[in-house]
Amino acid sequence: MNNFVELICKEHDLPLLAKNDKLFCGQGCVFAVINQIPRFVPAENYSSSFGLQWNAFRTTQLDSATGLTISRDRLARIAGGSLDFFRQKKVLEAGCGAGRFTELMLEAGASVFAMDLSNAVDANFKNCSTRANYFVCQADIRTLPVSPEQFDIVVCIGVIQHTPDPEETIKVLCSHVRPGGVLLIDHYTYGYHVTPLRNWLRQQLLKMSEENAMRFVRRMVRLLWPLHKAFYKYRENKVVKSWRPRFIYWSPVVDYHDLYSQLGEKLMYEWAVLDTHDTLTDRYKHMRSVDEIRAHLVSLEMIDIDATYAGNGVEARAKKPVRE
Repeated sequence: MNNFVELICKEHDLPLLAKNDKLFCGQGCVFAVINQIPRFVPAENYSSSFGLQWNAFRTTQLDSATGLTISRDRLARIAGGSLDFFRQKKVLEAGCGAGRFTELMLEAGASVFAMDLSNAVDANFKNCSTRANYFVCQADIRTLPVSPEQFDIVVCIGVIQHTPDPEETIKVLCSHVRPGGVLLIDHYTYGYHVTPLRNWLRQQLLKMSEENAMRFVRRMVRLLWPLHKAFYKYRENKVVKSWRPRFIYWSPVVDYHDLYSQLGEKLMYEWAVLDTHDTLTDRYKHMRSVDEIRAHLVSLEMIDIDATYAGNGVEARAKKPVRE
């Protein structure tokens, strides 16, 4: 199942042994293995809406499916410029989703231990399980079933802002970086696209079941999308140019026409549904500045910190010092 990182029972610090689709520790703890994926958390948790989302849009953001390099470009930027950074490295990917970055790190020659709190792991497994040096489990990063300091690189992209306590999450992520290893993270920052209407809709959708919230988002995007297309098509018109920024601000639909015009009509619509759902159904949505992220990494004794405003907010790299 996994030959590059030993699984342990976090409660008893004992190795986990596989038998009859279950994992056992010597003190009697039992964990289910469902559809070949070990499960260390309950099926329902605060990230359930993300699981629904990534299973519904399993290949939407995979470069291998789109033929584009949007995910590759983002990962390479956070890694410092090249995916060669991952070659022959043991990588923990915390919050792996459907695998848009998992597949790229595997392709680059990494051994990837992928995990997610939600059942997005099912989508990840379908997308990546044919590759060598791959493992995925459903787990909470705060109680990940491995010993500390096991990984050359720890990657957490698009996740930390959605956890209950970002500072605690970053601290735990750092604990899994080996001395001399590197942490790669990003985080929403102040000024992220949160509007009064989106805030109100999010409050309403969080009261619904995940399935009903997804249905609502699909219908809403279907209703408003013709207007988004028209405003983009006629964006050079003097009147449209004046009104389009206001429309984009007040529409709850996430629109990538200006940022990723290469997506094409079908993918543009899928990304709109996916990321509108993402931004309207997250249980937690925290913001942090570059200075706040950097200061926290310093407090955790990380070095060579490179934090900057990019992507969805703040992107940061940091190294764990080698002990004397």
